[in-house]
Amino acid sequence: MPREAGIPRSLRGCSGSPRQGAPRRTRGGGDLEGAGLPEPPPSGAAMPGPRKRLPREQEAEAAADATLAKAPSPPRLGAAFFDQPCVRLARALLGQILVRRLPDGRALRGRIVETEAYLGGEDTASHSRGGRQTARNTAMFMAPGTLYVYQIYGIYFCMNISSQGEGAAVLLRSLEPLQGLEAMRELRLAQRKGATRSLKDRHLCNGPSKLCQALAVDKTFDQQDLACHPAVWLEPGLDVPREEDVISAPRIGISGEWAQQPLRFYVWGNPCVSVTDKAAEGARGSQPPAEASPCC
Repeated sequence: MPREAGIPRSLRGCSGSPRQGAPRRTRGGGDLEGAGLPEPPPSGAAMPGPRKRLPREQEAEAAADATLAKAPSPPRLGAAFFDQPCVRLARALLGQILVRRLPDGRALRGRIVETEAYLGGEDTASHSRGGRQTARNTAMFMAPGTLYVYQIYGIYFCMNISSQGEGAAVLLRSLEPLQGLEAMRELRLAQRKGATRSLKDRHLCNGPSKLCQALAVDKTFDQQDLACHPAVWLEPGLDVPREEDVISAPRIGISGEWAQQPLRFYVWGNPCVSVTDKAAEGARGSQPPAEASPCC
């Protein structure tokens, strides 16, 4: 697919519709992964209702949501935040707050605690390896901050954010739920037909496809501008991890010569991370930081 001529950043579209043909200086990908996938729904099974919450749980969650709803909305992260090299963006995203506003007005928030960098070019695990550009991965060749949402196994979705670098982007792997947990639970359970076990808070978004289910993110968000979209955006986090609190480890479900590249980043000690790497953590030779995660 031939590349289109560049469009100045000042002309980037913010209408909420896909930015067709809006190219970028740099792009992004993300690849198939196995860990953190929701369980495939069995055919013919009845759909369960949401788990009944105990009164104290309901009161605590309602109070937390009400507090967040009344608080002034922090400024969203703009185009300049995303306009950085892929690995740097993958680290910078940790601790930031992903916000999803549902059609009924409810706001869902989660702290990003795990990401994976996909560099394009020689990165054989990337959808854009070798500069390959297709109808599916067009978003990887658009401006930094463009969402690349793709489907795997014909069922699940994964969400990436484009960065600097030809064919480069960051896969969002896990969130720590902060607001709207009951809505997240409802959305997850709606996809788990026939499920009998309830979902713990830390399991709501601990995987790239679980994250998309919990936030109702699907292919319609592909090619959207995260810097100005009305239904999904990033807010600056107040608890951004220090460099020494971030673990670099191999990506999940990757094979080939790039399998061992330490391009997965996660907040050490956070219980909402999808998969921990004991070898990478052990190499630090110290204890993980204390995590205060009441929701997980």
